[in-house]
Amino acid sequence: MRRFRLDRRTMLKGLFGGAVVGVALPTLECMLDANGEALAQGRPLPKRFGIWFWGNGVRRAHWTPNGTGAGWTPRAEMQPLIDAGLRDWFSPVTGCEIKTATHPHHSGMSGILTGARYHQLGTTRDTIVTTLPRQSIDQYVADFVMNDPATRTAYRSIEAGVCRFHGTDEGTTFQHLSHNGPNNPNQSEYNPLALFNRLFGMGSAPQAAVARQSVLTAVQAEIRALQPRVSASDRTRLEQHFDSVRAIEQRLGAPSGACAAPMRPLDGYPDLMGQEQIEQKNRVVSDILALALACDLSRVFSVQFSTCGAGTVFWMVPGFRSGMHQTCHDERASADPATQQPMVHAATTFTMQQLAYFLAKLRDTPDGATNVLHNSAILCTTELSEGYNHTNDEFPILLAGRAGGRLRGGVHWRSGARDNTSRALITLLRAFGHPAASYGVGPGESNAVISELLA
Repeated sequence: MRRFRLDRRTMLKGLFGGAVVGVALPTLECMLDANGEALAQGRPLPKRFGIWFWGNGVRRAHWTPNGTGAGWTPRAEMQPLIDAGLRDWFSPVTGCEIKTATHPHHSGMSGILTGARYHQLGTTRDTIVTTLPRQSIDQYVADFVMNDPATRTAYRSIEAGVCRFHGTDEGTTFQHLSHNGPNNPNQSEYNPLALFNRLFGMGSAPQAAVARQSVLTAVQAEIRALQPRVSASDRTRLEQHFDSVRAIEQRLGAPSGACAAPMRPLDGYPDLMGQEQIEQKNRVVSDILALALACDLSRVFSVQFSTCGAGTVFWMVPGFRSGMHQTCHDERASADPATQQPMVHAATTFTMQQLAYFLAKLRDTPDGATNVLHNSAILCTTELSEGYNHTNDEFPILLAGRAGGRLRGGVHWRSGARDNTSRALITLLRAFGHPAASYGVGPGESNAVISELLA
């Protein structure tokens, strides 16, 4: 009997509130070859390229691992990733520096995202106004993905945000992560409900309809027609996928059709008693992105957990009252670097807990015979090393995911020669499959991959 086949780009479609909506599907057995390692048409499973960014650096005394190679041990700020069982899913890169540095926040942001010096637009107060001089690395990859009809997706890229912008008027460098070029940012979506609606088909439906039913109600006929044609394991995968969609809808205040009374959708996790719902928002944004990547809605994404020079108030840290940027400057530094700035250290540890949730969610999201994190190449970084003295050396970089088997995890690579941070960028590009010979401009350019991290 001929095996039922389904194209990877299949969407279930229906009417929702008078608008046509589509629900994307996860990778199913009926879309794959017999081994579950490639698409049925012979194409490899999709790889994803992403950035996960936080502002204001780390505390190096609590960040840089002990030992190198596979035998390293983490320090406190990296421990949340280990506690989440992610040791073999990321590799720390240390000892590198931004080679285009002249103004720390701006230089770090531009250098780690473009391998080039920032473009200055003017001055303000005691500082400058800048923008990125060229497209950021995520958009560089998006060009590569979208130029090939075989890898083109519904969305060129997905930009999500968690902690709102609390910064100052220092240009798009401070406010935005993804850029198409100078003064041309792709703004991060900080409202989880708007992000969900955009990606999963409810964006044009009237608000009252959203409150009454799940978007899945609109495609029930296609779900019923599909289920008897797929294998038992695919039926289970579909049920899990639809359960995930319903769960996210319910967390966003958009109840399913089983709810008796309509509820007003929660508008992006507003502050409670003046406090940002940081952890809650990070979790739902992570869940939405994992679902979108599993459905191959896009192969390029960015998460702006907090912005460059972030003014985020980490209220869950005892004594934390000012924004992170100001706290980095104001908190007393003791003589012992291992104990100084305890509030900054606690806030950074909390941030790594949020990164751990995101990476673990990708790891736990099936993708063919593996998972979404296995098929991803992710740059996890910030714009500074130490927030209190604005250093651009010893730059914090984690390369996460396996890039479909091309990227090694669980290895601490440390430069002994203050290498260019662009070495990490070209390594990630090569792991993803991008043919770039080098990345960066002028002193920020590098063509030397970190071979120890490529499998």
